[in-house]
Amino acid sequence: MKLFNKAKRIKYLGFDDKWFVVFGILLLSFVTDFLFSGSSFTRLPFLEATINWSVSLLFSTVNWLVMRTLLIGLRKRYPSLKDNKKRIPLFFLSIVVTVLTVDFIGNAALGYAFGRNYNHPLRSNIILPIILISTMTMAIYEAIYYYILLKKSIREEEQAKRHIVQAQLDTLRNQAQPHFFFNTLNTLRDIIDQNTKEEAKEFVDRLADIYRFILEAGNANIITLRDELKFAKAYIHVQNERFGDNLKVKWQIPEKLEDKMVIPMSLQLLLENAVKHNIVSRAKPLEVVVSADGHALTVTNKLQPKSTQLPSTKLGLKNIKDRYALISEHQVEVRKQKDLFEVSLPLLNHSEETKL
Repeated sequence: MKLFNKAKRIKYLGFDDKWFVVFGILLLSFVTDFLFSGSSFTRLPFLEATINWSVSLLFSTVNWLVMRTLLIGLRKRYPSLKDNKKRIPLFFLSIVVTVLTVDFIGNAALGYAFGRNYNHPLRSNIILPIILISTMTMAIYEAIYYYILLKKSIREEEQAKRHIVQAQLDTLRNQAQPHFFFNTLNTLRDIIDQNTKEEAKEFVDRLADIYRFILEAGNANIITLRDELKFAKAYIHVQNERFGDNLKVKWQIPEKLEDKMVIPMSLQLLLENAVKHNIVSRAKPLEVVVSADGHALTVTNKLQPKSTQLPSTKLGLKNIKDRYALISEHQVEVRKQKDLFEVSLPLLNHSEETKL
């Protein structure tokens, strides 16, 4: 039975109403006794008052359990918030019908059992307050049920939004990896053209190590700055195979900030853009500074644009901005001066990943 099964009580009512039933019926019985008898315990001997009150308790119990059963039936048939316009009027109607039916049958049964007329001369004036009290009592069930459904609806909406955001992040992350592959193939082509076969093989080996990192990062939306630095330094090591001392990167990262979080491949993409779009030669060495404070990781490089640009997907910086926008309220900042280009990536806390 649903009355004695806790799981079913919670399923259909939204909460375990065991004690609510007990105290509710007792309260309703005393109110009913007061309306019919003017409080039996204050004007009658204890035994007679107990009998009178027991009759009210019986009526209250039957009323409550019948209305509760009807409520469960209506919720099974009309379970969602959008069904409120149907369920609530039907429930109110069922309360009125239940109170009138229980009152009629109960008084007829008592009259038959005790040979007395139990029809109060002002019965119609008494029934109305009982209907109102019963409605208010049952309204507590509805209020709790509405609150539970509302919370569930909000939770489902948030989960749906998280799924959408996660899908967008997956798309952007998967977009970043081919972008990296595209640019490294261009770099490999240059190495093959300009360097020995052995140096090209060395580059491919280093590249394999970098892709191992990408695979190990898996589907993470944010990673520690420590791990991103390892990846970025491995990438710069590969580029140094090509450019030697013509590419100089200064790392100015306090160790205490390495537990902060960043978007995967974000630092590497910024370094890649700096190398790709600027002259790197003995006459014009490229210097890049990677620094951090408590709020941001900043990549700064000299502006010395190439006269002929390599083919570009134009996805790198936009990809980073889009991924940050999905995870955090902090924005990527881009500053372009006369001879400097600077991008600041917000340093995130681990808790920002749990928002997804």
